[in-house]
Amino acid sequence: MLALRLIERKRDGGRIDAGEFRALANAYATGHVPDYQMAAFLMACFLKGLDGDETFALTEAMLRSGETLDLSHLGKPRIDKHSTGGVGDKVSIVLAPLISSLGVVVPMMLGRGLGHTGGTLDKLESIPGFETALTLVQARSQLEQLGCALIAQTDEIAPADRKMYALRDATGTVESIPLIAASIMSKKLAEGLSGLVLDVKRGSGAFLPDLERELELASTMIDIGAEHGCPVVALLTAMDRPLGRACGNALEIEESIAALRGEGPSDLMSVTYALGAEMLVLAEMAEDHDAARRMMEIAIGTGRAAEHFQKIIESQGGNPAVVDDPALLPQAAEVELFAATRRGFIARVEPRAVGRGVSALGGGRTTMEDKLDLSVGFVITARPGDWVEQGEPLATIFAHDRAGVEAGRNALRAAISIADEADPPLPLVSHRVTSAGVELLVGT
Repeated sequence: MLALRLIERKRDGGRIDAGEFRALANAYATGHVPDYQMAAFLMACFLKGLDGDETFALTEAMLRSGETLDLSHLGKPRIDKHSTGGVGDKVSIVLAPLISSLGVVVPMMLGRGLGHTGGTLDKLESIPGFETALTLVQARSQLEQLGCALIAQTDEIAPADRKMYALRDATGTVESIPLIAASIMSKKLAEGLSGLVLDVKRGSGAFLPDLERELELASTMIDIGAEHGCPVVALLTAMDRPLGRACGNALEIEESIAALRGEGPSDLMSVTYALGAEMLVLAEMAEDHDAARRMMEIAIGTGRAAEHFQKIIESQGGNPAVVDDPALLPQAAEVELFAATRRGFIARVEPRAVGRGVSALGGGRTTMEDKLDLSVGFVITARPGDWVEQGEPLATIFAHDRAGVEAGRNALRAAISIADEADPPLPLVSHRVTSAGVELLVGT
């Protein structure tokens, strides 16, 4: 009766108190509330919203539904980074080995694809043998040895959120500030962090395309962190076009490896360095952002970051040889170029259409039970503002079969538009948000 009563109250615009959130989260985590009732409750929250106290209470309820990592004995800063989700966003795969190679402990709990965006777990699992389902004991041991673990959310950590996360993806309840903030922060606080850096996406491919709502989301998560003694810094970064060139699981691992070798696309490297600098300053490993960037450039230039990624892969059961030979990653059966149909400027590369295209190829989920084809996706070389000639290659389609190639063509036709003129894209990094307020970094 608890779930039904709360569904009805929230449906009618009422409030849920902290004790009720705890009871509901624990009942759902232990199987005493069915998915259909939780789906109804999430939809009611999506439509009616949660106030600040309710958002804090939901976060705490999900956090306390399971165990937490205690890493204080390591005597080192423990900093994680989280993205609100984007197309082609493989920054976490680059940052985790890079920052941990510099002496910061990075306990990175990762998610699967959500909506039109790819999931970092799915990408990592394209590495042959790579195991993300570590227990807390295994994760703690690896963090002690390597300073980094790239793990799935287990039944031990925030199990209520783990189930809700998958349910939200399949029920159209993703784009809600309270639900996004509570989901992210319950997982991150369970990691025993001493600081957190957030990458809040803005633009047409973000879950919350409106700038004011993106800033509200950042501030909400910063406030939740402050309530738990965890300082949080957020950067707003562009998602009005895919980040980097590769979109698709194995393809993004290959591009991440290139980035760790200093050969990544310039936009990917810029966002990586901006977020990594915040992590290093928050960890008090660098005096300022310029010093932090120099540290990262040295780690990449000397091969230290790529070698550390190999150690992480090997520790988690994967084949570290992929760092030297990305051809060991899953390979698509069909590969075909997509060319411009006219000359002009690239006016738009719409990330939502690209993300949906990856799903149409089999690389993303439309239901909770979908099995992914990790080899498929796109490598899109065209960038907004580029001048192209008719017949010039704009992208490469990686598909399972000829039907997949055609699905990829349809997706790219919807995603890429060519016009006689093009507006400038959003700045890569536009705002910095802390507990002190919002800092505008460049013109918007």
